[in-house]
Amino acid sequence: MTFAELKLAPHILKAVAACGYTEPTPVQAAAVPRALENVDLLATAQTGTGKTAAFVLPALQRLSSPPQGPGRGPRVLVLTPTRELAQQVTDAVRTYGAFMRVRSGAILGGMPYHAQLRLLSAPVDFIVATPGRLVDLLDRRSLDLSRLELLVLDEADRMLDMGFSDDVDRIAAASPATRQTLLFTATMDSAMARLAGRLLREPERIDIAGTKTTHEHIEQRLHVADDLHHKNRLLRHLITDESLRRAIIFSATKRDAENLALELKAQGHSAAALHGDMPQNARNRTIAAMKQGRIRLLVATDVAARGLDVTGISHVINFDLPKFAEDYVHRIGRTGRAGASGIAISFASLNEVNYLARIERYIGQTLPEHHIPGLEPSRPLRRVSAGSGRKPGMGAGPARKGSSNRPSGAAPGRSGKSSDRTSWGSRRSKDPVVEYRTGRHGAGQPRRSS
Repeated sequence: MTFAELKLAPHILKAVAACGYTEPTPVQAAAVPRALENVDLLATAQTGTGKTAAFVLPALQRLSSPPQGPGRGPRVLVLTPTRELAQQVTDAVRTYGAFMRVRSGAILGGMPYHAQLRLLSAPVDFIVATPGRLVDLLDRRSLDLSRLELLVLDEADRMLDMGFSDDVDRIAAASPATRQTLLFTATMDSAMARLAGRLLREPERIDIAGTKTTHEHIEQRLHVADDLHHKNRLLRHLITDESLRRAIIFSATKRDAENLALELKAQGHSAAALHGDMPQNARNRTIAAMKQGRIRLLVATDVAARGLDVTGISHVINFDLPKFAEDYVHRIGRTGRAGASGIAISFASLNEVNYLARIERYIGQTLPEHHIPGLEPSRPLRRVSAGSGRKPGMGAGPARKGSSNRPSGAAPGRSGKSSDRTSWGSRRSKDPVVEYRTGRHGAGQPRRSS
């Protein structure tokens, strides 16, 4: 199948062709035609499968027609759990709408409200937002969703994990019942089914990537570590490898990310941290520096696991294993993108054996164990086998002497602080607004806000 067979408008096909794309990915081939028929969709697709275009393309096609009613509010609204993912979607709108006159913007935080209010003071076509700030604007009566035609929930499972369920319900209730709704998720469980039941009307189900699918272009490795000191020694060895061009190193907590980045910089590496406590402008500068090659090692929390699209990431290193198995898939998906190959390396200590078991059950395979001469673990890691019948979170054995008595479910880390998952759920987080005007003149250039 080609993009031309999807029956998209010529100006959209022109933009797609300008990107060098000729054939849609499976999720695009399945979702775009059905979305164009104005039906609700419940789509399961992993990161890196091209799902952003799967909803941006039909959304832009909708905007090719006149609005269905008067008003100034958005005709299309995309909700994302993180600012990085929202920026990625905004970039896609700018790219695929390069030959259209579409007024679009991203409402995220970190900038004064007046910039967002100015965006909403005139008719706007396409808004990408995180739920918390959008609800704030609804509460201030600064946002009108009465003419919303299409609501998209991207990474809906992550939004539920981060505590945005009530905000999503509030946004949906403020929009017309006649709207079309597209819900994209990487995982499907009972909570997601309940959300879909509340928001979707007789949805069609699209299941492109099973929940156990991982990335075929990514080589996955496991290194067993005795303790934190052993992890640091392993990391120091790995980052001296010349084949490691650019890497994202995932840490469990924000404090750990800061400390590890400082340690790497002190060792002479071009390194920086990225986490949810950083101001949005600082996060943007860090990501830009990574894209420009000025940062080789990015130490990040799971805020970077979804939506961070940087070409040339050769390695992902899980310094700490993620608490949620699906986050492992999203983390390693930062490498091996667009058909390129990548390497994902995970460190696992005795305290993380349960997290490892969850990951291996989730992806349906055992991570192959690697050893570095001179840095072998002092004793083997006793794994919890997938067929052992243990429930996730049950202890695999007695804790080591001196190990942390971490509360059940707490993410492993060096400081014991909570991960980004909690702080990101705050409805009062501040989000910036980025407004773009697409068209023949200055397509994709950001409007400066005074």
